[in-house]
Amino acid sequence: MNRREFLNTSLMAGAGAYVLGQAPSRAQEKADVINIAIIGVGSQGKTLLNAAKDIPNISFKAVCDIWEYARTYGERWLQKYGHKPTAYENYQDMLEKEKDLHAVIVASPDFMHAEHANAAMKAGKHVYCEKMMSNDIEKARSIVRTMKETGKLCQIGHQRRSNPRYLHALNNLLGKAKLFGRIVNINGQWNRSVSDELGWPEKYTIAPDVLKKYGYDDMRVFRNWRWFKKYGGGPISDLGAHQIDIFNWFLGAHPKSVMASGGTDYYKNLEWYDNVMAIYEYDTPEGKVRAFYQVLTATGAGGGYFEYFMGDQGSLKMSESAGVTKIYRENRAPEWKQWVEKGLIKLDAPAAAPSAGGGITDARESAPPEAYSIPVVLDKPYHTPHIENFLDAIRGKGKLNCPADEAFRSEAAVFKVNEAVLAKKTLEFTPQDFEA
Repeated sequence: MNRREFLNTSLMAGAGAYVLGQAPSRAQEKADVINIAIIGVGSQGKTLLNAAKDIPNISFKAVCDIWEYARTYGERWLQKYGHKPTAYENYQDMLEKEKDLHAVIVASPDFMHAEHANAAMKAGKHVYCEKMMSNDIEKARSIVRTMKETGKLCQIGHQRRSNPRYLHALNNLLGKAKLFGRIVNINGQWNRSVSDELGWPEKYTIAPDVLKKYGYDDMRVFRNWRWFKKYGGGPISDLGAHQIDIFNWFLGAHPKSVMASGGTDYYKNLEWYDNVMAIYEYDTPEGKVRAFYQVLTATGAGGGYFEYFMGDQGSLKMSESAGVTKIYRENRAPEWKQWVEKGLIKLDAPAAAPSAGGGITDARESAPPEAYSIPVVLDKPYHTPHIENFLDAIRGKGKLNCPADEAFRSEAAVFKVNEAVLAKKTLEFTPQDFEA
């Protein structure tokens, strides 16, 4: 589906409407209270637990993690909010013993996502799986196949797809109002400051035979798995996947090619590239679009994280952080007064006039454009609407905003970046790259 077809189909959807969804299976439960287990109580698992804690009519029945420290934390944390979970080390034991589960949240390291998600769906559970779907593209494909074979729901954790501010931007600003004209360029980034390796309390060191059983070389690797190629995809997967997904989603297209540069420029004792820059090329009905993305992991000062869509009539600087989000009208574009009056955008206070001697210093310099904001507020944790969408789909009240098949087509573009860095040349995509 191209961008125009996509926008036409979703044009009348409101800011909170569901788009690009998967219909609930006929076999899914209609229970009022949804029983859930979580596999993986690391940093992302804790984020998801916090996002779910205020959602009504759910009950966490189990927490699973190979590390006693993490699963004990998860068990006690959930107990504070009225849940009575059983703690498990092994996910197979959990699936065998917890007969009344409706859904499983998979927040384990990337290399285990496919195994955990597939096992849960084959056991008859719906799955919310963190992105990336895997650090291996064939394992990611297997999740799509299992979803289709079992008829269970599988939501992938690209949570921006359920964020009402992003939905408003897509459906109303790019769609209904077509504020930005033809999109000609995109750039995005997620930069972060230097961080130390993760440690652990000595008394909670996992025994070497247990680590080996679950595929880890030692505790250092276990705690810092994201930096090792056996377990994760590096920063372009951890951070870039979220935003490259938005490139594809907002364009309603997948890239034609990608070139990339990266390396272990700062962290010499880790495997994955710490700095990556990629350029995608898209073909759309309106014309060619080039998209630049960078992730830097040694400096975060003043950078922030955002996706910036630039058109010939205006630009959208989008972020989960409302303070970063801005909309700019090109001075040559039609007035946007009607869209302010209809509540689609909000005009910011005008910039201060330049001081004496200031102003445009070059005849080729453009005057500052008018700035606007998105008048849609998300007053919940960023991941909450995506989990709510998952639960609504289980109850038959909506469609998934990011089912595994749609997520795979987006993540295929991410997998190619590390390949392009290694190849040191432009890599072309084929239609088969996006098929599961």
